[in-house]
Amino acid sequence: MAPRPARITWQKLTVLPAALVAVLLATWLWFLQADLDALSRNALSGGQVSKALWQHIQLTVISTFFVLIIAIPLGILLTRGAFSRATPVAMAFANMGQATPAIGLLALLVIWLGIGRRAALIGMIIYAILPVLSNTITGLKANDPTLLEAARGIGMSPLGVLRRVELPLAVPLILAGVRTALVLNVGTATLAVFGGGGGLGVLITTGITNQRMPVLVLGSILTVVLALLVDWLASIAELLLRPRGLQS
Repeated sequence: MAPRPARITWQKLTVLPAALVAVLLATWLWFLQADLDALSRNALSGGQVSKALWQHIQLTVISTFFVLIIAIPLGILLTRGAFSRATPVAMAFANMGQATPAIGLLALLVIWLGIGRRAALIGMIIYAILPVLSNTITGLKANDPTLLEAARGIGMSPLGVLRRVELPLAVPLILAGVRTALVLNVGTATLAVFGGGGGLGVLITTGITNQRMPVLVLGSILTVVLALLVDWLASIAELLLRPRGLQS
């Protein structure tokens, strides 16, 4: 069973933005005094950094969107009647997707689909579907049966029970799974460069292959900051979307 997510407070959420600003400011100050050669300047000029960052954000948002529209409905379906028998099979496939090394999965998809963003996106979706699917199933199964029986007793339809009772109670666990998937996708998106998908992995691989530390440092720091920022935004969403009765 997936663990209950830690309770989030507004006080905790105010700390991270200040830390991220400090990291970005320190990076900027370091670059002001860094001695960049022609290769490093070429890798970082002409909008290359903003382009890579935007590609990274696009990969993360698009892949997470498809994870949600696949994993949440599938998780709901697998808790309904006869479909629940297929839960072990679905979870086995989801576990296989995340157990497979991301770079190996991407390589297989590139061989199958060719080089391009499509292979990178499909690999990211497969890799991140497990936490959302698992938490959706766990959250719905963890609901108190007496509450569900009481809802049916007052005349609610099965769809009404799902929409007004089951899903609201499962929201904290589902949101925790979404938060995990977002952070996973930010990290996995750095590998999209090997399939021609772009992203911040372009800066990281350029820095490594050409032994240019400033390029490598910038790509790595932007990836870390983006992951922490995405996690912070997901924390805010988790706090805002949590049903009021569960906030105490």
